[in-house]
Formats: sequence, structure tokens, C-alpha cells
Amino acid sequence: MAVISATTALTVGAVAAGTAATAAVVGGAIQSGQEHKAMVNARNAKEVAAAKVKALQDGRQDIINPYAGVTDLSSMAKDLTSMMSNPFESLGVATQAAEIQAEEADISLANTLDMLRATGASAGGATALAQAALASKKGVSASIEQQEAQNERLKAQGAQNLIQAKVSEQQRLQNVAITEGQRVQQADAQGKLFKFEAQEDRDNSDIAYNISKETGAAQRQDAARQRRDNATAGIFTGVGNVASGVASAAFTGAMGK
Repeated sequence: MAVISATTALTVGAVAAGTAATAAVVGGAIQSGQEHKAMVNARNAKEVAAAKVKALQDGRQDIINPYAGVTDLSSMAKDLTSMMSNPFESLGVATQAAEIQAEEADISLANTLDMLRATGASAGGATALAQAALASKKGVSASIEQQEAQNERLKAQGAQNLIQAKVSEQQRLQNVAITEGQRVQQADAQGKLFKFEAQEDRDNSDIAYNISKETGAAQRQDAARQRRDNATAGIFTGVGNVASGVASAAFTGAMGK
């Protein structure tokens, strides 16, 4: 009777072990399926992120030369020598007024001599009168010449000042145009460079973000694969345990007979 009880106990233990092993097999199969699904999802996420990285890299902007539009402004500088002249070159000697005054003095002298002859004045008086008239004529001529020459100099100086002022103004306008042209070109180049760098930073940020997503998905994929493989290995272990339990139960049953 004691022998039968021991056999029965062994049979029950073997059956229980087989049941536990079966549960382990079923649980392992479920976990393996779940981990395989997680692995597939992670792989898909990795591929999506990798495709996004490639698309971003392929679509990056071309490298630019922000100074490509800069042009030579030297053509804006004009030769102003045509505006320049020598206003003193045409200065002449004022003789017309002196000639008129000389003619008037000659007429006056002739009239005086006629009057002296008519009145019977001495020759000495006529000579003195002629000398006085000549001195007067010279003084008048010299005064007129000085005034005319001074007027011409003043006119020439005024013309020279005007020419210098015009040339200076033209030079100033040229400098303003060239400086402003340079400023506009520089600002345009800097604007292009700023835009390029801002877009480059944005693209690099997007690429780095998607690379991080790809790396994380790859890590999740590897972890899920490892867990799936472990679960699969557990299934085979459980199957072995089930087989052992069944064999043990069968052997125990045979011994009981």
C-alpha cells in the first residue's frame, strides 16, 4: 500500500511539472510574439527615420557665394577734366578805353591850340598846354587799364571758383554713389549669407533630430529582438520540460503496474 502511494505521488508530481512546463511554453510563445511585433514596429520607425534623414540630406540647399552679385563700381567714377579750364588764359589788355580817351585828349588839345593861335598866345604857352594834356591822357589811360585789368581778374577768379565748386560737387556725388553702391552690395551679400546659414542650421537640426530617432528605434529593435530570442529559447526549454514530465509520468505509471 505504501508503494502504491509513492508511485501515485510521483505521477502527480510529473503531471504537475508537465503542466508548469506547458504554461511556460505558452507564456513564452505569447511573449515571443509580442516582442517580435515590438521589434517590427521599431524597425519600421527606424526605416522611416532613415528615409527622412536621406531626404533631408538630399534636399539640402546648394552652397552659395553670397558675393556673386558684387559688381565693379569703377565705371561710376567719371573723368571731370572736361569741366576744367583756365579762365585766366583769355585775359587781354584793355586798350579800347585808352584809345578813346587819347582821341578825346587830342581833340581837346587841337581845339586849345586853335584858340591860342587865334588869340596870338605865345608858343611856350602852347607847349605847356600840350604837355599837360599828354600827362592827363596818360593818367586817364593808366586808370582805365587798371580798372579793366582788375575787372578781368575778378571775373576770371569767379569763373575759376565756380569751376572748382562744380568739380568738387561732381566728385562728391560720385563718392556718394560709389559708397552707396558698395553698401548695398555688401548688405545684399550679408543678407544672402544670413539666410543661407539660418537654413543650414535648420536643416542640420532636422537631420540630427531624425538621426536620433533612427538610433533610438534601432536600439529598441535590438532590445526587442533580444527579448524575443530569449522568449523563443524559453519555449524550447519548456517543450523539453513538457517532454520530460510526460516521460517521467509514463515511467512512473509503468512502475506502478
